Amino acid sequence: MAKRAIVCVDDESIILESLSEQIENIFGDKYIYESAENAEEGMEIIDELSHENIDVLIIVSDWLMPGKKGDEFLIEVHEKYPNIVKVMLTGQADDSAKENAVRNANLHACLNKPWTAKELESVIRTGLSKIENI
Repeated sequence: MAKRAIVCVDDESIILESLSEQIENIFGDKYIYESAENAEEGMEIIDELSHENIDVLIIVSDWLMPGKKGDEFLIEVHEKYPNIVKVMLTGQADDSAKENAVRNANLHACLNKPWTAKELESVIRTGLSKIENI
């Protein structure tokens, strides 16, 4: 069975830790979990995992980050890895950023901060159902 991963990207370490912990609590040891504090680091992790033949199934990325905004990052991910399910996490993204990600990154969902564990699980499970049988 191929190794599979879920990647989280957020510049706020407390959010990143909470997000990663919630996802790992939901899915246990079924996946590899990686996290990054910015878009550049996120892409490096995805590239490394891909190089190691680990399939990145889902990326959950914040929108408001220094350097590159989440919609721009998810578009970049989509151009290189179109099969990754993309979820944007935000408390501040405007409609045009969301539309940009939907149109150009095939955005699966947008979760608003603060999210609930139930919302997070639902979004990830529906995203996974697009690409695998879980």
